[in-house]
Amino acid sequence: MQTNGLVGQGLWFRYSPRHPWTVRDISLSVGQGEVVGLMAPSGYGKTTLAKLLAGYLSPHRGSVLVEGNPLPRRGYCPVQLIFQNPELTVNPRWRIERILREGQAPTQLDRLGVHPGWLRRYPHELSGGELQRVAIARVLNPATRYLIADEITAMLDANTQAQIWQTVLAYVQQHQLGLLVIGHDAALLKRLCVGGASPKENRILDLTQPTTALVPQF
Repeated sequence: MQTNGLVGQGLWFRYSPRHPWTVRDISLSVGQGEVVGLMAPSGYGKTTLAKLLAGYLSPHRGSVLVEGNPLPRRGYCPVQLIFQNPELTVNPRWRIERILREGQAPTQLDRLGVHPGWLRRYPHELSGGELQRVAIARVLNPATRYLIADEITAMLDANTQAQIWQTVLAYVQQHQLGLLVIGHDAALLKRLCVGGASPKENRILDLTQPTTALVPQF
């Protein structure tokens, strides 16, 4: 396993001593400019693993390093997680314009379908799909080096899915970000992670396989 990039090594996590391990001895890495898919059905700890890699949770055992260093405890984290439910990533008391001010990629707003009329609204005044576009635009920040996309288009129609993924993948390629795409749709992951411009740098990992070091499945 590579030592640079975003690296989770020997990760274990459970939500309480009375519960079974949600994440059991998992290791994986995502390099800069690499698109990696993580596939598993519901209940296999995909979101928990994503939270560990982005610093939302701390592992009971193992480590998460980015470019050889621990995730920062303060300031902007270079690893940004986009949840399936965008309500988890925005402050409900902030107007959309303030939420977007955290990011610095205004040219992406139009490409993601973020309308100027939304800027004075609050999150609860947008639909789930509209708010997801805002959540994605917020993390397209020059300080972001790694993106974790946890089923981010599951609630969107096919046309909107295509528009968002086209924009995200173009941004990732232009800025050489590492991208971890989490989902259970093998066909979508294969299109995103195998059909890219540099297939040798793209891979799909299966969380259901009985191995501690995730290996490509396609």
